[in-house]
Amino acid sequence: MTDKLFNAIKGLNRDEAFKITEELLEKQVNPEEILAAGKDAMQIIGERFEIGEYFLPELMVSGDILAGIAKRVKPYLQGSDDAKKHGKVVFGTVAGDIHDIAKDIVVFMLEVNGFEVIDLGVDVPVEAFVDAVREHEAEIVGLSGFLTLALEPMRQTIDALKTAGFTDVKVMVGGGPINDTVCKDVGADAWGENAMDAVTIAKDWLGIAA
Repeated sequence: MTDKLFNAIKGLNRDEAFKITEELLEKQVNPEEILAAGKDAMQIIGERFEIGEYFLPELMVSGDILAGIAKRVKPYLQGSDDAKKHGKVVFGTVAGDIHDIAKDIVVFMLEVNGFEVIDLGVDVPVEAFVDAVREHEAEIVGLSGFLTLALEPMRQTIDALKTAGFTDVKVMVGGGPINDTVCKDVGADAWGENAMDAVTIAKDWLGIAA
């Protein structure tokens, strides 16, 4: 029945996806299987976005669907809190930028791939990233930004992490204005075009098999 969920998400059918999710949970289907269906569907949606078949509105709908599914599934995952995670990732949209769809998709994909994600939300001050890394002893920081104005806060955040002594913490960046040149300019260790790039980068940094 997770195939039906996969098709509903892939087809951007919000109500159907939520209905199927609730039915699966009632039937005590493993919540990890439900999240896996979301993960697989998002790969397809990401591919369609990259080739121009889907655009920002479709991406926003898919993000909303994923958020709704995650909200429904999370209570059933509480028993797995003690399960071994790959590593800790502090993630957020930098100061001055309030876009959350891309961030939410990346956070979802990292979580379903076994990472513990500390999601700081949007318009996150530099100090909040530093404090979160210190508090949670995170190995990775993810900085998201959709607007060009996000670049300076990214640079400031990375500088602040280094100043605070977190030179071993890896930083990835992503968003509309990001490319290889920008990544190097702001001082990040890597950048990604989509959520699966973020997962691949994080796994590579921590030596986890793909």
